Amino acid sequence: MDVLLLANNSPGLQVAEYLRAQGERIVGLGIHAPEKQRLTQEIIAAAGVSPDRIFEGPALRKASTVEMIRAWKPEIIVGAFWGYILKPDVIEIPPAGCINMHPGYLPYNRGMNPNVWPIVERTPAGVTIHYVDPGIDTGDIIARREVPVLPTDTGGTLYDRTLVEIVDLFKEIWPSIRNGTAPRVPQEGHLATHHRAADVDGLDHLDLDAPTTARDVLNRIRARTYDDRTYAYFEEDGRRIYVSVALSESRERSHH
Repeated sequence: MDVLLLANNSPGLQVAEYLRAQGERIVGLGIHAPEKQRLTQEIIAAAGVSPDRIFEGPALRKASTVEMIRAWKPEIIVGAFWGYILKPDVIEIPPAGCINMHPGYLPYNRGMNPNVWPIVERTPAGVTIHYVDPGIDTGDIIARREVPVLPTDTGGTLYDRTLVEIVDLFKEIWPSIRNGTAPRVPQEGHLATHHRAADVDGLDHLDLDAPTTARDVLNRIRARTYDDRTYAYFEEDGRRIYVSVALSESRERSHH
């Protein structure tokens, strides 16, 4: 099958490798702009496409890029951790449609940071493979899998688990997508939640004097805790103090 692959990060790399192993032909490759790239050189090597068939996401705004893609005649477009919205002029190109890998349990947590909101809002977490339509993560569902939110989860650990599950789900469902037998289930719109990138900013500032519960404060902190960075903070004496959590079922503490 001739595939236009739009890829970034570990899932993008693993999907590129998987598609080639299955005998699919990647006829073109979309990559993120330099400031957003993750594992891009590895993805380029795995996709096996020539440099003249590689473009960066912002170029999709140009009519010339759309015409170039049209000339490649992809049968399907696969978005693997793709961070750019596809316009109708791109969506309509492949006869088998466009599919997207979303690291959230649609219709819950459409949009950005779907690893954060299940902890804060206690909505289901998971991964979804769905068709792309002109909306944001609103297309028909092919397959989805719930990922339980553990009491010890942070935003970082939940994110890491969804990376594993979404690739596994893609490999499981790809044969049915390829042969045209994949299900197509409309989303339950009345259950939908949606978040923009800026929405997490409201979580990060902790007002120490605001009435709340220990659960809500803890959830906000753990949702914004990652191995390499923390985002939650409070302000005291004109200083910004960042807060993270270490969660464990053991009473023992590690010493560094």
